[in-house]
Formats: sequence, structure tokens, C-alpha cells
Amino acid sequence: MKIKKNMNKNELEISFEFFPPNETYKIKELLSLIKTLYKKINITFCSITFGAGGSNKRKTLEVIKNIKNNNIECVPHLSCISNTKKEIIKIINIYKKLGIKTILALRGDMNKNDKLKKNNFINSLDLITLINKKFYKKFEIIVSAYPEMHPNTINFEKEVCFIIKKFLFGANKAITQYFYDPDSYFYFLEKVSKYGIDKPIIPGIMPIINVKNLIKFSNKCGANIPKWIYKKLESCKTKNDIENIGKEIVIKLCEILIKGGAPGLHFYTLNKIEPTLNILNELIT
Repeated sequence: MKIKKNMNKNELEISFEFFPPNETYKIKELLSLIKTLYKKINITFCSITFGAGGSNKRKTLEVIKNIKNNNIECVPHLSCISNTKKEIIKIINIYKKLGIKTILALRGDMNKNDKLKKNNFINSLDLITLINKKFYKKFEIIVSAYPEMHPNTINFEKEVCFIIKKFLFGANKAITQYFYDPDSYFYFLEKVSKYGIDKPIIPGIMPIINVKNLIKFSNKCGANIPKWIYKKLESCKTKNDIENIGKEIVIKLCEILIKGGAPGLHFYTLNKIEPTLNILNELIT
């Protein structure tokens, strides 16, 4: 099954994640990349990760402002674990003034030197509650989902229960951590649907570019790399081999997900759009 080139609101959602660069000139480069992407692909939105710390938060806001000024749909991440409720409300008010309509609500990770403050959030449920209480119906709320379990989750049933709680607390849709076994995604959907939840759960897609980095990311976030993929990547002798084999693997994954009824595809770009475009060019008719 292929993606239709001229997608409308009732068709597959295609979205991309970017992170705010450290250098100002790279922010301009990123904006140029995003604008190029929008010219080539009719996508739903791009999400921007939430920088921890004062200077990083400013860079996040700078990227968001630039994107909105170019009439591109932007969904900022909002990580709550290192912030007080007062700080979060201030950030949300800024998003509101910028015309942001959707927020990706996350717990996030604490920095090594961070300590929980008195009014800190414990998890994303607290953040979802605050958004709906203080900004009722002002924002669509997207949350994270983990078909292969978050590293800190005790068991699979608790993972299923937690995403259900997120929806019951007011989340509108979810985006998953990346994975390479489509069965894990469909099994997760099956378990969630048994509780009467029919909200969209969009699969996260990570293009395979660098094997060492992929293993590092996967170990950190709990994503499983199937043995057959390891074997294929180990047989690669050059960077081009890795990119070509990686592209084939991810294209096949996307085709299975689309055929199985996935409501969209969310690409973790790592600020590199060519690998993602190469995948989409094979999927688009």
C-alpha cells in the first residue's frame, strides 16, 4: 500500500520531529530544511523537542517562532519533570500567543544536577490535567506511547494501563517510541482497544543511518532491534550499504504499518531530512 501524494484531512498523517540546534546559524539552516520539506511533502506538522535549561528553552522558542512565522504547523514538546507549574503555565501562555494549537505533553528526563522542586510535576498525567484545567479546549494534546515498554515500566500491563490513563485524563492522540517489529505495535493497539480506547496511536519511525548511534539510542529508550536486523546491518561493509539496507528495512516496516491501518507515521529525523525523504519517496505514489 502506498501513501497518496495529495493527502487530505481524512487520510494518513505524516509528521516529523526536529530538535533546536545549539548554534544560531544552525537554527536558520534547520528552518530552511523544514521549508524545503514542506515544499516536497504535504505533511501534517513538525514537532520540536523541548530543551532543558534556560538557554535551551530560549532556543526552542526561537525555532517555534520562526516556524510559525512561515505558516508551518508546529507542535512543540512540553516536558514537565524539571519545571514548576508556574513555569509550565508561563510557557503554555507563550505557545498560546504564538498561535500553537497542539502540544506534545511529556514527562521528560531530569538533568543530572536537577532536583525535584516542591511544585514539580511527577509525570505527564499531571501535565495533561493542568493543560485541560487551565487551558480548557485551547489545545489538542498528544502524548507518548511505548509498545515495547518504557525502560522504567515494571511490566507490559502497566504500560498499557498508563497510556489508557493518559487518554482518560484528556489526551487526544499518541505517538509511539520508535520500533522495528510491527507486531509489537499491533499487539499494543489490540490490548489498548480492549479497554474501549479508540484514540489514534501513531507509530514513531526512526530511519537507520548509523548503527552505533542506533544501538545507543535503543538501549537508552528501550526500543528493541530484532536479531534479523542486527545480522543484516552487521553484513554491511560501507556507509552506503548501511543506508540502503536501513532504508529497505524501514520502508517495509512503513508499508506493513500502513496496510495494517496505522493512522499516520511520525519520523524522528535527528535534523537530517534526506534519509526520511528517501523513505517517503518510495512510499508516495
